[in-house]
Amino acid sequence: MRKIEHSPSGTSAVSPSPETELLLCCAQVHGPPARTEQIRALLREEIDWHYLLLAAYEHGVMPQLFWNLDATCPEAVPETVLNELRDRFRSNHLHNLFLTGELLKILREFEARGILAIPYKGPVLAAAVYENLALRQFGDLDILVHKQDVPKAREALLALEYRPQYRLTLAQEAAFLRYEREYTFKNEGKGSVVELHWEVAPRPFSFSLETERLWDRSERGSLMGDTITTFSPEDLLFILCVHGAAHFWGRLGWIRDVAELIRAYEGIDWELLMRRASMSGSERMLLLGLLLASDVSGADLPEWVSERMWGEATVKSLAGQMRERLFRETEDSQEVFGEESHFHPLHLRMMERSRDKIRYCIHQATAPILKDWALRPLPVSLFPLYYVLRPIRLAGRYGQRLLMRVYD
Repeated sequence: MRKIEHSPSGTSAVSPSPETELLLCCAQVHGPPARTEQIRALLREEIDWHYLLLAAYEHGVMPQLFWNLDATCPEAVPETVLNELRDRFRSNHLHNLFLTGELLKILREFEARGILAIPYKGPVLAAAVYENLALRQFGDLDILVHKQDVPKAREALLALEYRPQYRLTLAQEAAFLRYEREYTFKNEGKGSVVELHWEVAPRPFSFSLETERLWDRSERGSLMGDTITTFSPEDLLFILCVHGAAHFWGRLGWIRDVAELIRAYEGIDWELLMRRASMSGSERMLLLGLLLASDVSGADLPEWVSERMWGEATVKSLAGQMRERLFRETEDSQEVFGEESHFHPLHLRMMERSRDKIRYCIHQATAPILKDWALRPLPVSLFPLYYVLRPIRLAGRYGQRLLMRVYD
């Protein structure tokens, strides 16, 4: 286990290995000239290349690792490693071009059927923020539609040979759409995955983002010559920070996305952004994302925003925990209820209002997930039982584990 140190700013962090430092340096697409010398110095140390390549891929920064090593000092990288990185970079570029084509095909099909849609993350973020499809690593397509258009969007995806992740009856699907926020489809022949959203934040965090307001503030943009609808820079930044908080900022690539977005959009209305976050009770989540983007990826923030985030003790403490977890997996870093629930005390610390914390706990304990709808089919008249069966099942499966933690 690596040594935990306290930075001058007050956040705790893991003392980085040469591989971690190199990954942090190379994760930035646009950085200060001094970073080049830092990369050269790190490459003079003994590097575990197998670990570095694995970590780069898992953290979604493999393209940036190759981009910076190849541009800085390729002669200091073992030839086999550089060749492997180059092959992965090219493969990622081709994959991104393919997914971009798929996205545009889907959007055209939606438009033909009168379905309004906002694509986000994936190729849209790569093109708008990185200005190069090859420089971002992504695996699926995220598309927001109006909730009432989900059935039509489903039919459009079926026409394009995409199939739902789980087979649901019409009654189950209707109930599922009432309580969930996304529907996953896959084209087996092409291997492409589409996540159809009608809310952009995980349900326990949906209070942070009023989806209908996002539609009202949407803008027109361009993707490979096609005109598309996009989020405003302020809304996109907010969405990325809420998404990162929901997933404990577990990938360096998510932090890097926030930093690159801030660099790309110089005209961000920071006062408007902070006001919206405060009104929704999610200022802490926004400040946490901004602090990590500044501290980890060197994002340049307005002075008053920096003073505000560094002045929040809870935000600084959370940022230290996120950094500690970033390159170290421990038992404590896993969700209490595993992948099925994603319940964790850290989520509660990210919330400012008591009512949001109560709603979060109730939702995580009772709300059925997609597996419940698909694997435990019930007649329509008995659908309310899903909210009774779920806590019973969770108690039976995880109750003993929780008791052992309490009395350990």
